[in-house]
Amino acid sequence: MKQLVFDIAPPPQPTLQNFVIGLNGEVMATLRALLEGASHERFIYLWGGAGCGKSHLLQGFAAAASAHHLRACLVRDAQMCTEDEAALCDVLLLDDVMALDAPNQNRLFNIMNRLRDGSGLLLVSGPYAPMHLNIRQDVASRLAQGLVFQVKCLSDEDKAQALMTHAQGRGFTLPRDVVAYLLKQWKRDLPSLMTALEALDRYSLEVKRPITVPLAREVLALLPKST
Repeated sequence: MKQLVFDIAPPPQPTLQNFVIGLNGEVMATLRALLEGASHERFIYLWGGAGCGKSHLLQGFAAAASAHHLRACLVRDAQMCTEDEAALCDVLLLDDVMALDAPNQNRLFNIMNRLRDGSGLLLVSGPYAPMHLNIRQDVASRLAQGLVFQVKCLSDEDKAQALMTHAQGRGFTLPRDVVAYLLKQWKRDLPSLMTALEALDRYSLEVKRPITVPLAREVLALLPKST
């Protein structure tokens, strides 16, 4: 079979609205309280395994903070901003504290000291609870002094419901057996599953066949593994 080249739209930008909450209701409530000015915490630390949604929450909070006319600075790729740059931010967000090398950890520690004595919010993510992080002990201790939340991964039922709801939004019904097949045979993080769903919908329309497990098998065989 000639491989179909999918013209798949990129996944939507992460927002707090399109985050599937699952068991993370307390985390979401806290983030919304911060945006509404109902909380004045200085440090928030989110930890959890790969694919649980930490990066989504940080990016979504950055977008929401900007919409509330706050200066939000999202730090990624293990490169901490300077202390002067951090001083210009109302909200500083750091995705994956474990990726910081020693000089950047030192910079983060100085920024945290300044925040503690001044104003602003630091929202940090990492793979483990603070005291289990392989970073400077004083940085880990500072993180532990703020609010610490474990971001819990979605259950299979949460993912299934998210997929079926998204399908309904696109105007079709996703059968339960197809959902089960995607969860078993494809990558288990929600963005990858949503990408497969988009491809399945497009392929079904192109070949004019209903969405079934055999059709899903064809689609997954055509999708690049890096998707």
